Amino acid sequence: MRSTDIRSTFLGFFQERDHRAVPSSPLIPSDPTLLLANAGMNQFKPYFLGETTPEHPRAMSVQKCARTSDIENVGRTTRHTTFFEMLGNFSFGDYFKAEAISWAWELLTRHYNLDPRRLWVTVYLDDDEAVRLWRRVGVPSERIQRLGMEDNYWSMGIPGPCGPSSELHYDRGPSFGREGGPAVDGERYQELWNLVFMQNLRGEGPGKDGYPILGELPARNIDTGLGLDRLAAVLQDVDTVCETDLLAPTFQLVQEMAGRGYPGRDGSDDSTSFRVVAEHSRSVAFLIADGVMPARDGRGYVLRRLMRRAIRHAHRLGIDGPALPALTSSVVGTLGSTWPELSRSSELIEQVVTAEEGAFERTLRQGSQILDAAIGRATTTLSGRTAFELHDTYGFPIDLTVDAARSAGLTVDEDAFAELLEEQRRQAHRAGQGRKGGAVARQDLYRRVAAAHGLTDFVGHSSETAETQIGALLGPDGEVPTATTGDELEVVLTRSPFYAESGGQVGDTGTIRTSGATLDVLDTRPGLDGLHVHTVRIVDGEVRPGDEGEATVDADRRAATARSHSATHVLHAMLRRTLGDHAAQQGSRVEPGRLRFDFAHFSPVDTGLVQTLVNDYLLDDPEVRVWEATRAEAERAGAIALFGERYGDDVRIVDIGDASRELCGGTHVGHGSQAGPVHIVGESSIGTGLRRIEALTGADALRHHDRTASLLEELAALLNVRPDQAPDRLRQRLDTLAETQRHLEALHRAELDQHADRLASLAEPVPGGWLVARTIPGLTGADLRTIATGVLTRRDQRGLVVLGTESGGKAVLVAAAGATTGVRARDLLTAAAREVGGGAGGKGPVANAGGRRPENLPKAITTAATEARALLSAAAQV
Repeated sequence: MRSTDIRSTFLGFFQERDHRAVPSSPLIPSDPTLLLANAGMNQFKPYFLGETTPEHPRAMSVQKCARTSDIENVGRTTRHTTFFEMLGNFSFGDYFKAEAISWAWELLTRHYNLDPRRLWVTVYLDDDEAVRLWRRVGVPSERIQRLGMEDNYWSMGIPGPCGPSSELHYDRGPSFGREGGPAVDGERYQELWNLVFMQNLRGEGPGKDGYPILGELPARNIDTGLGLDRLAAVLQDVDTVCETDLLAPTFQLVQEMAGRGYPGRDGSDDSTSFRVVAEHSRSVAFLIADGVMPARDGRGYVLRRLMRRAIRHAHRLGIDGPALPALTSSVVGTLGSTWPELSRSSELIEQVVTAEEGAFERTLRQGSQILDAAIGRATTTLSGRTAFELHDTYGFPIDLTVDAARSAGLTVDEDAFAELLEEQRRQAHRAGQGRKGGAVARQDLYRRVAAAHGLTDFVGHSSETAETQIGALLGPDGEVPTATTGDELEVVLTRSPFYAESGGQVGDTGTIRTSGATLDVLDTRPGLDGLHVHTVRIVDGEVRPGDEGEATVDADRRAATARSHSATHVLHAMLRRTLGDHAAQQGSRVEPGRLRFDFAHFSPVDTGLVQTLVNDYLLDDPEVRVWEATRAEAERAGAIALFGERYGDDVRIVDIGDASRELCGGTHVGHGSQAGPVHIVGESSIGTGLRRIEALTGADALRHHDRTASLLEELAALLNVRPDQAPDRLRQRLDTLAETQRHLEALHRAELDQHADRLASLAEPVPGGWLVARTIPGLTGADLRTIATGVLTRRDQRGLVVLGTESGGKAVLVAAAGATTGVRARDLLTAAAREVGGGAGGKGPVANAGGRRPENLPKAITTAATEARALLSAAAQV
């Protein structure tokens, strides 16, 4: 059965059982506690937690997922991947264990026609109910195994929903491992489907079993995940996930590029490398298509690590040229019809992997040079610290370090390297857990507030004022009963006209007035979906929960923000029109009077052309139309959904003329001409394949224009020309100035040469050589160094030169020693530097000193001269 049929069979089965299909969310989740979407249930988390109510209690999805927790197993086992499609069915307070178990058994045995005798089941230790239900559908007790929390109690790895699980495993036969069921060998008895009975809430804690269970969720839910790759491997009767129709074309291409065939499941390093290169290429393509770009941290680091790991394994296979462009293109060709974002982003994917592969090759060359130097210094062992610095600073793989050291007859202290790497991971984990912990604790508070007071009734799209009531006052540690003058805290209102920051648009500000207090609203942001949190400062009076009042948005600021938001949409449209569809939005910041827009592209953009296109379009005064539809209707209408944003079943669409149609919940102008003018003030690279445009809008753009015109007029007046002549005249003046500067520098060099000539002729013969010791007023330390080395070149190398000057109110001393004197220049200045209240420095034949007592320069020169005579005399007697 082909993968397309596996998907359609799954969706058809659950559609017949009243499940609604939900599109996959992007790999970039909206959940701040997650780096990447790692499970089918991620997008349904608010439903499980009771934060929001779904329109329908049953759902199904084919979710894109990315996980790197098992990255070291990829290629070493037949089943592990870093990207996978998760087929899932979900119940939100509707059906529970009985239906989930019976439907899973029915689908696998009657629709996918798996042999029931080869299916094994695991359940949580004390889940007697699940055991009874599996026995009821026909699973014999000897093929049901009870496992502990690490194996059969599921969570996302962070505080949140969790619950006991039951897994269906398929026995792939003796050639895959030992007998004894999933408890003995996970490679032979491969997990296909995990049924999670989502009923609890977990707290902080390490690993898969080191956390407390805090209590029960508002309702019992079902979350299941059936791995498409693994099921395809079974149904298509192939050994590994790389040989399924999902990856087979890319896997075959790896073999063609390597010039040899895959050796099979023989446990060799080559076998691992073939599978790693193919599997990681798919992950890379999907991550870039969903808006992830290479970076030094976060999800960008995950992408970079996958790319570099694929490149390293390609090198092991003898693939020396660029590999990822062709391999990711193969992924697009294989899966682009199922996942259209791959096809839409094909050009961007190629550009990103080409640039990153080239950068990594340069890194390897640079790392090799540093490694060679370290090997040259080592005697028997290369330190773990050196290996770690190569890995951490230059991205140089440890296995290449070990290979190079072995070739030189050295070993690497791999234990020390592993310890340093583990400490780095622990630090990153602690930092990440700290951030997650704070976010989770605050979200728990917001959930309690929403449960007690309800979600916010947002009226800001139709009104800038609202009669409202104070729902809750929130301090750093939780709800507070009262707030008075000068307090700064968070407020939740029952009804709010304030837009909460999202989609790049900043939150509204304004005022809240009650009968007893005035509150300045400093910011508004979403605490949860549908719960607006207002950061306020109490201007005067006292406020308590339950107080009624009036909320008023700062209308001028809102209008300026709306101009920037509409301008951003048009800018996006014009960039795509000019550069291509790959120039998709990767981030934005919409503020009053200004905007920042990040997009995918590899080279500088002609901002003059883009600015003209944007302003010409806005001057045509296109209508701004806001309408609502279902997500499916909006997609059919061509509306652009932005990566990283979460949308419900019903969405809001903003059209600006016929050029722009985007899903958007922000505020906008009524007509295009109200958004302009737009003035681009900057365009730059912010990372591999990422550009940023910054622009001013409306009155801010006009003020910038006026200021620029004023500066031009001022410059023209100084140059005594018309404004349009000022640039040419300024270039002429700068050219003249540069020529004059070059002439002055030549004169200065000639003056220094004259000093060197004169001093060389005045050298004092002393026992063991010759000596020049003088002060020269009006020069710099650099000038003295030039003169000192010039004197040495004009005479033989048996002499010493000591020069001094006053510069900037400080004493400056320079010493130079001839090559045959055997004297260190710094030794000439040690005592002299003390005379001027400073110290000496420098290595080799030239040294310098300085101090805060320039009046002692003559004494310092005398001291240095005495030291020079003594050193030359001593050297002559050796």
